[in-house]
Amino acid sequence: MNRRKVLLLLVIAAAVLAFFSLGLDRYFTLAEVKSRQAQVTQLFAERPWTVSGAFFLAYVAVTALSLPGAALMTLLAGAVFDLLLGVVIVSFASTIGATLAFLSSRFLFRDSVQSRFGDKLAAINRGVEKEGAFYLFTLRLVPVFPFFLVNLVMGLTTITARTFFWVSQGGMLLGTIVYVNVGTQLAQLDSLGGILSPAVLGSFVALGLLPLVTKRVVDLVKSRRVYARWTRPASFDRNLVVIGAGSAGLVSSYIAAAVKAKVTLVERHRMGGDCLNTGCVPSKALIRSAKLLHQARNSQAYGIRSLDAEFDFSSVMERVQRVIRAIEPHDSVERYTGLGVECLIGDAKIVSPWEVEVVQPAGETRRLTTRSIVLATGARPMVPPIPGIDDVGYLTSDTLWDIRELPRRFLVLGGGPIGCELAQAFARLGSKVMLVEMLPRLMVREDEDVSRAVTETFRAEGIDVRVGHKAQRFELRDGRRVMVAEAGGHAVEVEFDTMLCALGRVANVTGYGLEELGVALARPRTVEVNEFLQTNYPNIFACGDVAGPYQFTHTAAHMAWYASVNALFGRFRRFRVDYSVIPWATFTDPEVARVGINEQEAVQKEIAHEVTCYGIDDLDRAIVDEAAHGFVKVITRKGSDRILGVTIVGEHAGDLIAEYVSAMRHGLGLNKILGTIHIYPTLAEANKFVAGQWKKAHAPQRLLRWVERFHRWQRA
Repeated sequence: MNRRKVLLLLVIAAAVLAFFSLGLDRYFTLAEVKSRQAQVTQLFAERPWTVSGAFFLAYVAVTALSLPGAALMTLLAGAVFDLLLGVVIVSFASTIGATLAFLSSRFLFRDSVQSRFGDKLAAINRGVEKEGAFYLFTLRLVPVFPFFLVNLVMGLTTITARTFFWVSQGGMLLGTIVYVNVGTQLAQLDSLGGILSPAVLGSFVALGLLPLVTKRVVDLVKSRRVYARWTRPASFDRNLVVIGAGSAGLVSSYIAAAVKAKVTLVERHRMGGDCLNTGCVPSKALIRSAKLLHQARNSQAYGIRSLDAEFDFSSVMERVQRVIRAIEPHDSVERYTGLGVECLIGDAKIVSPWEVEVVQPAGETRRLTTRSIVLATGARPMVPPIPGIDDVGYLTSDTLWDIRELPRRFLVLGGGPIGCELAQAFARLGSKVMLVEMLPRLMVREDEDVSRAVTETFRAEGIDVRVGHKAQRFELRDGRRVMVAEAGGHAVEVEFDTMLCALGRVANVTGYGLEELGVALARPRTVEVNEFLQTNYPNIFACGDVAGPYQFTHTAAHMAWYASVNALFGRFRRFRVDYSVIPWATFTDPEVARVGINEQEAVQKEIAHEVTCYGIDDLDRAIVDEAAHGFVKVITRKGSDRILGVTIVGEHAGDLIAEYVSAMRHGLGLNKILGTIHIYPTLAEANKFVAGQWKKAHAPQRLLRWVERFHRWQRA
């Protein structure tokens, strides 16, 4: 805490201490106020401006310091100044005092509270930003909630001071009028019980609940309004129609069938979606073949003088297809039909909030009626509108798997996870790879030391990594393909034979009737959903890549549970989607896996944290496996073993991260991980050793010095 905060805290503490030590609290009783009513009234008649100003300042001080007595001063205001002037003085004085208390709380405590509990308060902060004024107004209407507590708590949130002031001014006005009006009859008042009777309190509570009820009614009216131009069917053929048979769609339909709902799953292309056919499965199959070839070429590290590894690229790509075919039955029409899901192949279009039209390959059109719809249409590779890109031609993660000839000079545009994985795989297969990234480093979502470790490995393997290069245009020059990029203010030319465009993915939101229906889209062109995964049509849900915010197969499956359960049972209970512990991995070599925040995010969010890092180069199993590189980095709350995030760089990082995912999910800290037996020798011991390093850094040094003295005494 800096000096200014300490000084303010001391001033407030001194003022509160003086209030009670000088016995000023004895003046804030009903009997005392009534006994001094005539005296103050006489002074007001003689010096109206002086008395009004002094009363105003005293009221501000009492509320700013959260001292008891504001209610009695409000009564006195009614007795001395009458209703109109009393309301004006108390209304503005109470709001100014409340705002001063709000600002003091914010200045003294908000930074430390947000840094310590920022992750837990994230949802509250978002709610305050969105509807903070509404809920503050509701609290101000209900005097059951101590106003001084509202002032202090609101200071810890992100609501602006201006909003706090005007909402408090309006919200407290009615209660101020009631109290000042009672004060005009102060002489007849024997106790505060008359003001705070159950009937009056009940009226205030009803008044405070009115905005909440009104909001619910408004939400209901809004939902009804979006349905106004549609005719709702009298009955429905199905409980749920799911559009898209990727990870999100498969899980949504599986859950619906498991709870005996009638569900139809519609897929326009191939069951399994991108993950099975063009994403996770084929890319990992290719990476595995490339890694085996890389290990063979580096057999000397294992004590093997040489290994001849002859291969044919087309055979490698055929293996990729074989792997896909082996996994296909898990996501097949036959399997899901057996589970109770009606599977249709065709183009689905939502023609009303309760109707989906499906055009099947033979041209037959079916119209399905359903209570709810889950949109799980996924995403596709993003291709930027760079001049000349269509002229030179390009591959994406969708079309890459059709090639059977190894590219000689392979340009990979994009240094994110997809670009990095495939760039390394093709380099190990023999392509001359140029990896071009517009930003200053690869994998910018990860910490700098992560990017550095991956970049160093890439360059050691012969990949031409070019960061800070922004593609300006593509040209065909006498049959040669050329990229012209801007780097450091200069034009740079790169020749290539084949290009992979790996610049991220965009949600599939067109062609499904969303435009005609008026389904709202968010800024990144994903379907806009609330915390229950509802669109602006309450019976239409979206999950997976089409809704974001994470484009991972496992996150899509996670979201699908919430979407399907809320779609089927939302009338009785709804569940807010939980993004608190989302892991992911990039399958480069070394692998990069993460869960929670990393070091750069902790700094950006100003979260008080500690960083504990263990180098895998010291791990026995890693040394045995010639994989002694990388690290485990754990971000913990400062002074606590509570895990905020973990990044692992190294062999099988995507597997090792699971222990931390479980720990974070169930609130286990590093002490629990340290107390868990890990098999020797395994890579998983790295998780225990990093916990041990944290424990060593937090050893009770003073106690250990006394223990040392004890042992010395024992030896004597």
